[in-house]
Parts: sequence; structure tokens; C-alpha cells
Amino acid sequence: MITKDKIYDVLRECYDPEIPVNIVDLGLVYDVAVSGDRIHVKMTLTTPGCGMARMICSEVQNRLARTEGVSDAQVELVWDPPWNPAMMSETARKQLGLE
Repeated sequence: MITKDKIYDVLRECYDPEIPVNIVDLGLVYDVAVSGDRIHVKMTLTTPGCGMARMICSEVQNRLARTEGVSDAQVELVWDPPWNPAMMSETARKQLGLE
């Protein structure tokens, strides 16, 4: 059975290639919805002009699609609310030397 916790674990394997912190700890994942074997992730990026947007979203979708028990994975990129550094976890701030 797919759970939100399992999906968040998968998402913690995805990184913005310019920042050595996973997208969950960066605060880029706004919502995860699980409906049976279907997953919908609402996420953002650090800036709307991020040149890595397509690559990051593709990696997220591909990792979710390869997850056992998942038949469909959708990634929705949103810009509201805009991301800001306060959305990072304490772990991410420490990794980036911001504490």
C-alpha cells in the first residue's frame, strides 16, 4: 500500500542539482495526495526562472512512476505561494550553513 510517508521518502531522493539538499528539506514540496495507486505532487522551485525546472520535475515524476505500487504519478509545478528560504527544514539550513 502506498502511503504519504512512502512518497515523501521517495521525494527525499530528488535533489535540485544546484543545491545539495533534497527537495523535501528545501521546502519545495507543498502537497502529496495519494488516491489508491495514483499520486499527485504539488511542488515549486526556488525561482520561476530555474533552468533546471524540466529536469527536476522529470526526475520527480520518474522516481514516483518507478515506485512499487504506483500506477500513475502527476507532478504539478506551482508558484503560489512563492518559495523562500524560511520554507527549508532545520536540517537543510544546517547543511547549507545557514544556522
